[in-house]
Amino acid sequence: MAELNTGDGGGGKGGKVRSKKQNSKVDLTAMVDLAFLLITFFMLTTTLSKPQSMDLSLPDKNTDDTPIDDTKVDENRTMTVMLGADNKMVYYMGLLASPKVGPKDIGYGKDGIRKELLKQKRNVLAYSTAKGKPDQGIIVIIKPTKKSNYRNLVDILDEMAISEVDTYAIVPEFTPEEAKLVDKTPAVETPQ
Repeated sequence: MAELNTGDGGGGKGGKVRSKKQNSKVDLTAMVDLAFLLITFFMLTTTLSKPQSMDLSLPDKNTDDTPIDDTKVDENRTMTVMLGADNKMVYYMGLLASPKVGPKDIGYGKDGIRKELLKQKRNVLAYSTAKGKPDQGIIVIIKPTKKSNYRNLVDILDEMAISEVDTYAIVPEFTPEEAKLVDKTPAVETPQ
């Protein structure tokens, strides 16, 4: 049991004779029990931060040998973003043989790819509205090379979320023309 002593209780030798004082005792056992009960209560009732992850929709595995049908997409709605080594990023709109915009090298961040995504998203919305299908938005194809780093892929996925691009795909295959395009484009400095 814990106690709190407030005095020595009497005089020493010599001098006046004084009456003995009673020691004051405070029992702190209940206080310690209460503290542990409160700590336990708050530990059990708080929710710890949960790790956040991005939802990815992956295609079903093709278990039989039937070929998968290619889906045709309007080239005016398609933007291809290629990620290379040393923070290289190249994009173009449409097909590489006859691109609507680009190919251009661009940087990461709000003045780079985000600005271009929002601009092209508006252009695709105007195009789709003119064709009578205002619910069709931009489609972004992300192509990371084997030399690109993981951070650049996460950065471009973050830009998709920030720019509210609903339809995008990560495609690991490159045509030879695309591989040459990514290799010859100079690197763009990433703003920190």
